[in-house]
Amino acid sequence: MIRYVIKRLLLLIPVIIGVSFLVYALLDLVPGNIVDSIIGHSDGLTDEEIQLLREQYDLDKPMIYRYGKYMFRFIQGDLGVSEVNQRSIWDDYIRRLPNTLILSFTSLIIGAAISIPLGIFAAKRAGTFADNATTVITLIGVSMPVCWLGLLLVQLFSLNLSWLPAGGNTHGIRSLILPGFCSALMLIATTARQTRSSMLEVLHADYLRTARAKGVPEEVVIRKHALGNGWIPILTVLGNALGMSLAGAVVVEIVFAWPGVGRMAADAVKNRDVSTVCGCVILTSILIVLVQIIVDLLYALVDPRIKSRYVRTSRKRKMVS
Repeated sequence: MIRYVIKRLLLLIPVIIGVSFLVYALLDLVPGNIVDSIIGHSDGLTDEEIQLLREQYDLDKPMIYRYGKYMFRFIQGDLGVSEVNQRSIWDDYIRRLPNTLILSFTSLIIGAAISIPLGIFAAKRAGTFADNATTVITLIGVSMPVCWLGLLLVQLFSLNLSWLPAGGNTHGIRSLILPGFCSALMLIATTARQTRSSMLEVLHADYLRTARAKGVPEEVVIRKHALGNGWIPILTVLGNALGMSLAGAVVVEIVFAWPGVGRMAADAVKNRDVSTVCGCVILTSILIVLVQIIVDLLYALVDPRIKSRYVRTSRKRKMVS
């Protein structure tokens, strides 16, 4: 188990190199740079001052040189400072990260609480009108753009009904309801469909018929036996959804003015702040890989067969050594 975790962590190295280089290359191809952004917010800089700014940010050198310089600082543990406000990128990221985590886990809780019972309900009534209606609802959820749904929620619950705040995080739990539900929509749709598929595979299995024949209540049969054997694909979907929520929180955070990491990255892209964008992408990639490792470890908790495989592997290594 420990060797597996170490192996997965070592795979972070090519991931970090790949995503950081891709970000640098794409932002280098986009028209405009940090100097253009500074010129737009300044009053009449001279040609000499503009040239000095280009030299200060190494814009007179090739992109590969700037990337190599950034990565050399990164392997020393230095993410650098923002090219716009000169604040530490690490400090800004850590300050905003709790807001993004709160939003992501809120959407995970809302999505799991709705989608898993919905998937079980549809599987128990497979082929009926209720099952077809559930399928239609999940298809709508998968197809609906998050940005459009967010604007509709703001229009209805904030502007028309005045029940909930339109954005920000200054109203406690009330501020979480709209962005949390909006972010959870895709999770509800995908997890409900996966739960339904997983339950259909085991609902008519022999061991469930045996449990019913012994007089085990139907609720226990569904919760303990059927759902217990369908957790692996459900956990996979939930883990992927949490990773997507961490990486794709940009749209939700912009629509609801949520002060998280996604909005920080979006503002950096708008200002051509390459160092901040690259730092956000690298740190978020590390978080996503850690989430995937945790999901893999949870497999061993919900499925004894996977746990025994880890145990047998470790015993074999001990015997060989």
